[in-house]
Amino acid sequence: MTEILRSLADLSGRYDAVFCDLWGCLHNGKTAFPAAVAALQGFRATGGKVVLLTNSPRPKSSVIKQLDGMNVPRDAWDLIATSGDAAQMGMLSGAVGRKVHHIGAPKDETFFTDFADDLAGYAATQPPITRVPLKEAEGIVCTGLFDDLTETPDDYRAALLLGKTLGLPMLCANPDIVVDMGDKRLYCAGALAQMYEQMGGTALYFGKPHPPIYDLARRRLAESGVTDPQILCIGDGIRTDIQGGIGEGLDTLFITGGLEAERFGPDIEAPEAGLLLPWLEGEQLSPTYAMGRLR
Repeated sequence: MTEILRSLADLSGRYDAVFCDLWGCLHNGKTAFPAAVAALQGFRATGGKVVLLTNSPRPKSSVIKQLDGMNVPRDAWDLIATSGDAAQMGMLSGAVGRKVHHIGAPKDETFFTDFADDLAGYAATQPPITRVPLKEAEGIVCTGLFDDLTETPDDYRAALLLGKTLGLPMLCANPDIVVDMGDKRLYCAGALAQMYEQMGGTALYFGKPHPPIYDLARRRLAESGVTDPQILCIGDGIRTDIQGGIGEGLDTLFITGGLEAERFGPDIEAPEAGLLLPWLEGEQLSPTYAMGRLR
């Protein structure tokens, strides 16, 4: 049965590393959560490693820039692994061909140009990736909507139908369906991939809950000197963070005050067991722990 915690410090000494989600756990897309920052700093102060594991479709350098812009201190984390990093490896390996059509925002341009050190060497050995119109493509790379503040997946129905008719596979750089930016809920690349699959198209995923991003995070953790660690996965996405962690055989901490905040009682900081546990049973997932907000 899921244990409801008061703070991350309740688990002091049990884990060598955490894989911590960003949106809904450490920040809301606009501002950082001070209590969450303090919790991660406290975990690191006891010798733990913090790996920020995010379904952002952008490479880790862009995520670092975003975190710096929200004044998240560098001593709150050690490593970063993004869905964008893992998806870049898939793209470079030719998973959807070498002539690709991009669906995404201008802010995602770095997906095609900015590779982390452990990917840059591989990129240099591969044939180039060329971006082309949809009718000339061998596959689709989807990093998100062009304008997620105003658009919905329905705006892409015609383009996706054409891609499906042409038999193009889609590389989805962010499996998230939605994310909350402040008080506004935005659609992500996963919503387009979901629609594409419903049409009969094929989508390939590299972020949570799928294995590639966990493989990348473990590899980066090992390269930092941590071998055979006890890992705790933290996140507010029941079908991404929690399902993914369970699928990897890892303990999980469900942050109930994120995407599902309205389900578990009036006090976001204190989810009610009588509401939470039946809901988890309905989801057929049982995280190891739960907490209102990361603190």
